[in-house]
Amino acid sequence: MSSSFERGLAILAEVLADGETTVETVARDLRIPVSSAYRYFRVLRDQGFVTEDEGLYRVGRRVLDVAGRPAAQSVLVDMGNAVLRSIVDQVGETAVMIVRVGDQGMCLLREETRKSLKYTFAVNELLPLYAGAGQRMVLSWAPPEVVHQVLDGPMTRFTEKTLTREQLLASIPMVRASGVVVSRGELDEGSVSIAVPVMHRGELACSLNVAGPEARCGSKPWVASTLTVMREAAETLSGALNSGPPPKSTRETLDDCSTA
Repeated sequence: MSSSFERGLAILAEVLADGETTVETVARDLRIPVSSAYRYFRVLRDQGFVTEDEGLYRVGRRVLDVAGRPAAQSVLVDMGNAVLRSIVDQVGETAVMIVRVGDQGMCLLREETRKSLKYTFAVNELLPLYAGAGQRMVLSWAPPEVVHQVLDGPMTRFTEKTLTREQLLASIPMVRASGVVVSRGELDEGSVSIAVPVMHRGELACSLNVAGPEARCGSKPWVASTLTVMREAAETLSGALNSGPPPKSTRETLDDCSTA
């Protein structure tokens, strides 16, 4: 590879593609020395682009800098857990924040209910944009080229209720008009999931997603009351996004890492 910057981006791209990986795997795939790969991973980890857990590396919060929304991302991280906890306290189910990373969704933040039966995602977990309320909300506001990439790519049918390509395409204008997605068992059998958008200057910054079992969350009154709480939370975050910090450069970070 011709530069330290390109090598760093290639390593980050490997993490994004795999969801989680090891230094040895990336070094093998990119045909670089393991010692060099470790140096790049250390820089990416220290700067928040990846996280490490017992040798497994996953995408980190600052990966959204690469997607071009660092100011919004910073505000979401600063305020997100408190907002999600408020939702959980009011509705009694797990709440997560979903953002887009390329043609996938990612769970940026999570606050869980203490109930034993719950539906949730791991922080930094990569998710399909075509199944589940939070991910479909993000897909509905994605650029056309991303929508086409998702719909033209492989799509796992997780349950009998997972939407087809035709159903997804037809749903996008309705989701944008209504500002809500209610998913019933699209990704997990027996689950109900509700999502609303958090908007920033006409673009989607993230979706807020609440999910729980059909037995607790299937009624129309529960859905209606939960939507009220979630829309208030989304308005709170949208109102705060104008004060986000200025963008930071990824090139300066990666160019500091020496090549092997």
